[in-house]
Amino acid sequence: MRKARVMKLISNQYSVLIDGKIVLAKPMGKLRLRHSPIVGDWVSVEQLEEHWVIQRVLDRDNELTRPTIANVDQALVVTSLFRPDFSATLLDRLLFLIMVEHIKPVICITKCDLVSEDDPVFEIIDEYVKAGYQVVKTGLNYDMSEIKEIFRDKITVLTGQSGAGKSALLNRLDASFQIRTQETSKALNRGKHTTRHVELHPVANGWVADTPGFSSLDFSTLDKRMLSEVILDFKDYVFKCKFRNCIHINEPGCAVKEAVENKEISKIRYNNYIDVCELIDKGDQVWL
Repeated sequence: MRKARVMKLISNQYSVLIDGKIVLAKPMGKLRLRHSPIVGDWVSVEQLEEHWVIQRVLDRDNELTRPTIANVDQALVVTSLFRPDFSATLLDRLLFLIMVEHIKPVICITKCDLVSEDDPVFEIIDEYVKAGYQVVKTGLNYDMSEIKEIFRDKITVLTGQSGAGKSALLNRLDASFQIRTQETSKALNRGKHTTRHVELHPVANGWVADTPGFSSLDFSTLDKRMLSEVILDFKDYVFKCKFRNCIHINEPGCAVKEAVENKEISKIRYNNYIDVCELIDKGDQVWL
């Protein structure tokens, strides 16, 4: 048995990475019925005669459905300062969903060169930094070395506002990315398969899903208690509340609400948390 990582899935044809080499493999019939591999999975493979087969899917650290991918190391949340303007509401909703899945979020602020350095928006962004979020800023003529290091040896998915510059960012990191994805798209259009295609592409010494982001924000299955425990802004306060099952809305003796009143926690983040809790109660799904 050999350990491999699933890099691409088209129909029932899997491309897996073994010791730096891509080979084709097919899952055993029992896997298709019970636990089909998805892109990002670590799998056990075996060579039978001239063919590789996937015998077992190893335990997953996490799993996303948009795109369908497993074992994601981080999500780069790309948000713009100009056309579209910065939205803390959208950014926070994305952060909450990412952290509930135990995936590290990295906030990437684009088009910084189009906004004055003394614009009040940077005060809001500084609140994310103070709360412990990793934030990187980009714009015309900005140094890309910090962002390149973020991608190194990681599987990354991208999400964020439409028009925020996700594709442009990838192309700046690796000019060949656009060429590779265009070639893949043309090949798929010529083929007969209609199965949704997901692939990991090499970018900046890491791997990026070629269907980056989430098409919708589904709050219908979230647990408010679990959400409250993963928000970085709350991390130093959630276990100081009077009641262990506190969700920081109407309960007395709530350390989180007290920290908001004392300006130790961003009021913007807290209000966005309250809004998401209401979406959870309604079972709402918000489309991007």
